[in-house]
Amino acid sequence: MFELGPTTGFYIVVLLWVARTIILAFICAFLGWLGIRVLDALTPHIHKRESIGKDPVSVGLFVAGFFILVGLAIHGAVTGPVVVGAGLLESLVDARRLGTVAISFVVSLLLGIALFHIIDKLTPKIPFGSIGKSPIAVGIYVFGYLLFFGLIMHAALTTPL
Repeated sequence: MFELGPTTGFYIVVLLWVARTIILAFICAFLGWLGIRVLDALTPHIHKRESIGKDPVSVGLFVAGFFILVGLAIHGAVTGPVVVGAGLLESLVDARRLGTVAISFVVSLLLGIALFHIIDKLTPKIPFGSIGKSPIAVGIYVFGYLLFFGLIMHAALTTPL
């Protein structure tokens, strides 16, 4: 069985590092997409996916937010701790790290939505529902969510377990 350790060749370590980064980037990108789908369900008065495509600026904001999310995920994967002395599969995909990312995803999404609704109620003169009236406002809203979630995932990827 292959184990990652001090005697592992440099090129093997680099290949494992690149593979781990790619795997985690795809997982985090999928979670970002899933988060937007969940936001659609939890904030039904703001139709994100439908509105974003109506204006090139909102599309640009969405793409920018997505790139920042993926950049934060890649940075977290690259700088996060690696299991040394483990088998090949555990070196590529650490179950504890994925569990931390999954828990962070659920908690941050629920906490973010809860705080969104609480702040909306506490600021009645700032109607949050009006975001849905403008594709650009929706693009900014989703951009903010992607940045928020990217920071959460980055923390989950770099936290020592």
